[in-house]
Amino acid sequence: MSKFYEKVTYRDLEEDLKSQKSADKWIFRLLLIAIGFIPLIVMASVTEVQSPLISNIENLSSGVKGDLFTQYKALVLLVITFLASLLFLAKILFMNGEIRKTKLNYAVGACAVAIVLSTIFSPNISIALHGLYNLADGAISWICYLALFFIAMNIDYPKKVLNYILYSLYPFVIINLIIIAMNFYGNDLLQKAAVKKIVMSFLPEGANIGEGSTLVGTLNQWNYMSGMFAIMTVMFLTAAILEKHIGRAIGHLVVAVMSIAVMLMSISTSGFLTVCVMSLVILFIAFRAEKKKQSFAMIAAFLVLSAPVFHVLASKDARVWTESIGFVVKSNPYEDEESIPTTGIKSNVEFNLMTKAYAKDKFELPVLPERGVSAGTGRVYIWGKAFELVKERPFIGYGLDTFMYNFPHFNIDARAGIWDEKTLTDKTHSMYVGWGYGTGIIGLLIFVILLIMSLSSSLKVALQNNNSTIWVIGVAWAAYLFQALFNDSLPGVSSVMWTLGGILIAMTFNNEKKVDN
Repeated sequence: MSKFYEKVTYRDLEEDLKSQKSADKWIFRLLLIAIGFIPLIVMASVTEVQSPLISNIENLSSGVKGDLFTQYKALVLLVITFLASLLFLAKILFMNGEIRKTKLNYAVGACAVAIVLSTIFSPNISIALHGLYNLADGAISWICYLALFFIAMNIDYPKKVLNYILYSLYPFVIINLIIIAMNFYGNDLLQKAAVKKIVMSFLPEGANIGEGSTLVGTLNQWNYMSGMFAIMTVMFLTAAILEKHIGRAIGHLVVAVMSIAVMLMSISTSGFLTVCVMSLVILFIAFRAEKKKQSFAMIAAFLVLSAPVFHVLASKDARVWTESIGFVVKSNPYEDEESIPTTGIKSNVEFNLMTKAYAKDKFELPVLPERGVSAGTGRVYIWGKAFELVKERPFIGYGLDTFMYNFPHFNIDARAGIWDEKTLTDKTHSMYVGWGYGTGIIGLLIFVILLIMSLSSSLKVALQNNNSTIWVIGVAWAAYLFQALFNDSLPGVSSVMWTLGGILIAMTFNNEKKVDN
């Protein structure tokens, strides 16, 4: 009788292991969709927005709002998270699966609690829950990011996991290169009838895309494109210098050059700064690589191929230099001095002549701040106002992605900070400032601790065994966290990167076991 029970126990254990592997395989497929497919979605949608403000300003008032980039990304993110969560729960509850024991679990849980509390006590609950209509980066999306991160760090992966991840991102880079190149050379893809028809597939009857709409890529705006493709650049370049198979290494190198071309055409400094900072890490990795000659040859080839790309693009638009090398070298050899507009200077001179007025009694008008832009293309001004808001609700915040409805618009000092006091500010231009504003100081502290823990644990293992998968994904994760100093989060970027962050932690744990054994 005892032998019978031993056989049943053995069979159950063997079946559980098979079931766990099957569940992990399907979850990994869902994660690949989050990585490779979500950032590609561009579909027009209309949403009925209930604004918490009574205003005659269109962007601040209630009504039907249109969006091209985020609503369907957020919807697919939610569906993928739901399916992955079901499979993961089935694995834990019915297949004898285990959750890895790590302090990161508590950090993830604490972040989720901070999001829930800030949403419940937000003065704009519905906005905090779903996010701004054209960003969709509220509580639901952030819970999805954290859920994918947690699930990804608690499953096992195939040996060629890095190849699957990189290949899933090839279409993202290639498609965006085509889209932004067409826009850059004045042939916007959104004006093509076939593309417009596809993008408008799910619009209700009578709705249309507004005149003047353009398609710069599959992400919302220039800053996001720049930051994301800086991440792609360093990720594929690191993969190229560590890949032992020369054919795959060349393929990754070509995609890295494509990525930096997209970054340059995005006309934003954030991506350039990210590439510069991460280049130091890439050089360090190259020094530690097994095939040092091949690694440095790949770096040299990348620089040689990127130089003519930069020259051609800067010749077409001098801002390519201004928003990259121009951050350090102010003189722009591609800029035609005669073409520099002077209308702004003239208008200021004319206005300054009228600083006094005379009626029955003589009096002086207040001197208005001179128009200008604060450091970081106005970011320092916006961050200063955000910190003033945080002082009013330091512990619980206002709820994520509600910034537009609480920011003090139309202040006269905006003339000196963001050039025009009539400019509406809808985002913080920093993921960290956004978290501090949205969840309060404690929420931001927990968030930063989570990020530091994720980086430190993976860096320690990478230094110990020089694992290429950890280096490549780790560089991408670090680049994401750096560019987030200047850019906001949104589904098209964060769904990819938080999934990669979870995979990074899982690979770190697997390699820690190998070191211990």
